[in-house]
Amino acid sequence: MATSIRLEPELAKRLDRLAVKTGRTKAFYLREMIESGIAEMEEYYLAADTLARVRKGQEKVHSAASVRNDLGLDD
Repeated sequence: MATSIRLEPELAKRLDRLAVKTGRTKAFYLREMIESGIAEMEEYYLAADTLARVRKGQEKVHSAASVRNDLGLDD
């Protein structure tokens, strides 16, 4: 899948310099950055989205006591 992004000039220079000095492509480094950072982004943004739904009353929540009871942990 081809995607394009616009980088700030200073960031673009840093990426260019890294690619030239290491002999790898800019695409290589962009892929590496995305692959290494996507899990963190998913965790943060999906959690924030869930929290917003909880606050709006759109997400079902369970108390710790009810979960312990349902799992039989209070016995």
